[in-house]
Amino acid sequence: MTNGVILKIVRLLSLLTGGAFAGFLVTVLVVESTLRSFDATGYIEVRQVELAHLDDLASATLIPTLIGAAILVAFAARTRGRAFWLTLTAVLLLVVVLATSLLVNVPINHDQLTWNVQAPPADWASVRDRWQIAHAVRTVGALLAFGCLSVAAIGAPATARRHMRSADRQVPTSLRV
Repeated sequence: MTNGVILKIVRLLSLLTGGAFAGFLVTVLVVESTLRSFDATGYIEVRQVELAHLDDLASATLIPTLIGAAILVAFAARTRGRAFWLTLTAVLLLVVVLATSLLVNVPINHDQLTWNVQAPPADWASVRDRWQIAHAVRTVGALLAFGCLSVAAIGAPATARRHMRSADRQVPTSLRV
């Protein structure tokens, strides 16, 4: 398998998992904005259902996206073209998303799993707000990263065609096939 084929596969997988991850975060953002009108009992019940497997989905989509984008950056580092900078930006945004998740969202998730629906903690609303703000930050980061990966993927073939046309122009007309 050639490097070109490997890069196409990695790019496709990064786009698929990155799109799934960004879409997942948007969905959670919509659910969470709806939960703002719930009382403590309703909020905790829904959060504990969300937390049953949503962390698994986040890991299954974020980690491959980050690894794939890092591979794309490594391959594009020599050219330092537009695709390189867009993909590097995506990687940096995904690192911010991961850091926000690990530093804010995941610890709150673990705490919320222990909350008693019948006796919510006194500060449940402020904890919810902190989680939701961090979630909004990581959602925006994931959407921007997905946008960067998409634009880089769309631009990659055009860039290659331009280089090929430029190389054709350097060949004397009499030698062109």
